[in-house]
Parts: sequence; C-alpha cells; structure tokens
Amino acid sequence: MIKSFLILIIFPIYLFSSQQIILVVATDFDTSRASLEFFEDNKILLTTEVNLGENGLGWGVGEVQLLQKSTEPLKYEGDRKSPAGIFKLTDIFGYAHETNYKLPYLHASKKLICVDDSSSNFYNHIIQANGNEKSFEFIKRDDHQYKYGVTVAHNKRGEFKRGSCIFLHIQKDINSSTAGCTAMDETSLKRIISLLDKDKTPLLIQIPRSALSEVQKLYPQLKN
Repeated sequence: MIKSFLILIIFPIYLFSSQQIILVVATDFDTSRASLEFFEDNKILLTTEVNLGENGLGWGVGEVQLLQKSTEPLKYEGDRKSPAGIFKLTDIFGYAHETNYKLPYLHASKKLICVDDSSSNFYNHIIQANGNEKSFEFIKRDDHQYKYGVTVAHNKRGEFKRGSCIFLHIQKDINSSTAGCTAMDETSLKRIISLLDKDKTPLLIQIPRSALSEVQKLYPQLKN
C-alpha cells in the first residue's frame, strides 16, 4: 500500500516534466526487434524500427520500477539483453568536434571509454582512459556505429553487474542485433538527436508489449 502511494506521488512529476518520450515496444522479452515512436508535446514526430540486444529485453535499473513478474528476466552485465524500463537520456556523443545539440555533448576522442568492469569505481561511467582500466569499450570506434549516439541512464548508480554502457546508436545493418543497446538507421538517429532537448527532460521508455497498458496509464499522451 505504501509503495503504491509513493508511486502515485512520484509519477505526476514525470508526467508533467517530461515533454519528450522515446517509446520502444517489443513483442515480448525474447525478441531483438522493436518499434520506436518519438513523442513530443502529445505529438508523434518520428517512427522507426530498431534492433535490441541479441537476447531481447531484461528489466533494467531505471528511474521508477514498473510492475515486474518474478518469471521475467532482469538485465545483467554481459547477458546481451537491452534494459527494459524508464530511463533518462542524458548526453549525446559522436565523432564530430563541435555541434549545436540541445543535450550536453561528448566528443569521442581516442581516449574516451565506457567502463564495463563491475569491480571498478568507474563502473558504467564514460571517462578518459588512464591505462589502469581492466575492461572497457572505446567510444571512438573504427566503424560508423558510434558516429552519433545517445547515453541511456540505465543503472546510473552502478549497481554491481546490473549492466553498463547502454546507448542509442547506429545499427550495423538492418538485421543485426546488439550487445544490449538500441540501434537504428542513421537517418532516424540523426533526427532524434536533433530533437532531443535537456529542457524537455527526454526519457526512453523501453518495454515489452505486456507492459504497454501500465505505461499508457502513467503517460496518457502515449495513447495517441
């Protein structure tokens, strides 16, 4: 009862503060494909198909916990699942040196990395490499997949082995699943990045279809 009461208090904050919502809906927890809709001020500005993790979805660590059945999977480091839940979108990164985006921007230098070592104090942080990191991934890659990207604030407190380095990024190709990120064609991602605005508190809501009715009750603008 107390938990339900707290949810009723917390959710209006999100209902009225978030004017931009990226809604990603997969058929179930096992699929690696999903549909994306970009909502702003009750309007859909973009729709596209996206690739998820090779092994589908697992409940991640987000802003507010949605209803979760004990039989449904959780997101863990290395499980090749994309996180399900509600997450803030905090930064844009890319290979260009300068931009005019409305979210904070990180230039992907050769030393910019994301730490995926669960034992590190910098677990799930994007930092400048100092040579002491045991396990990480480079943001500046030899391919185009991180040419543009958006940081998803999944597991932002760095809970041990609950997953790290989750991004929206360019897909390898139309049929390629990911290691846990959400990937799409370059044109769609560029459009999303051009729209994202920190003053509109952008969120990613990524869920299986079974959770859609709950999310639509919390965010009535998504019923459109």
